[in-house]
Amino acid sequence: MKNLGEDYATADYRESFNWSEVIESLKELAAASDVEWKEAAFYIVVFRSRIPPTTVYADLGVLDQAAHAEAMKSGGFLKYWFGRPDQNGRNLATCVWRNQEDAKIGSVGAAHRKAAGATRYLYSEWRIERLRLLIKDGAREWNISQWTD
Repeated sequence: MKNLGEDYATADYRESFNWSEVIESLKELAAASDVEWKEAAFYIVVFRSRIPPTTVYADLGVLDQAAHAEAMKSGGFLKYWFGRPDQNGRNLATCVWRNQEDAKIGSVGAAHRKAAGATRYLYSEWRIERLRLLIKDGAREWNISQWTD
């Protein structure tokens, strides 16, 4: 998963990454493994933020690494991507999970609570988006939409 441009912090999420290439790789992997891809939905968490110049990136990095390690241990964590702040301090981080339940399990530990508590002083603004990546049978079609419970 790679960003397509440098405006990922503010651009539409669907257009910010090389999703077509990711899906094509999935098709190739399924074919090479002689597996027929069946429709599946994945849970995506998008964290958009603005980081003020006063934030110490080393502090942010320590919190991020601990939360990432915690998520990896929880199971169902498929991909993490973290950008670099633009000239205005805007940034994007994103996680792809097997499902919403895995995301809930992976985000309730001590490291995630500590990182969430630090948002007050590390970010001047932030918001979370929840998205659904649906990959249809055979990986012939896919879409990303707002997650609805």
